[in-house]
Amino acid sequence: MTKAIYPGSFDPFTNGHLDICKKASELFDEVCVVIAVNAQKQRTFSSEGMKDAIEQDLLGNGITNCSVYICYGLVAKFAEEIGAKYMIRGLRNNMDYNYEENIAEVNKLINPLMEYVFLLQWLKNCIVIIKMFQDMYHAVHLILYAIMER
Repeated sequence: MTKAIYPGSFDPFTNGHLDICKKASELFDEVCVVIAVNAQKQRTFSSEGMKDAIEQDLLGNGITNCSVYICYGLVAKFAEEIGAKYMIRGLRNNMDYNYEENIAEVNKLINPLMEYVFLLQWLKNCIVIIKMFQDMYHAVHLILYAIMER
């Protein structure tokens, strides 16, 4: 049985995260969504409340082979403790890949048996890119408006 973890802060859990969960649930027998708590960062939503919300979201979307955990320590160690050999990471763009590649190197030192699986998060689920398009649209609109008034 293949077991994977999908760690993140999930603050909040987005449609993009859900998309990655759907994909991962089709690839692995069991997917453990892991809310990684960083004591140095202040959360917008409590990890316990987010755990409940994620569980409801997964079940509401028919994803039954995902469970949700909260991790207060090192994610790579947690994966080892629960017997997960794969770590799922969602990528929106090449900047995400560059960041994740560095994190993967560190996690490999902690848990040498861990393998990474990168899944693409498509544009429709990517709030950051949608916000970027909105900002660009607004800027172009202002420029065109200024040109037309001349």
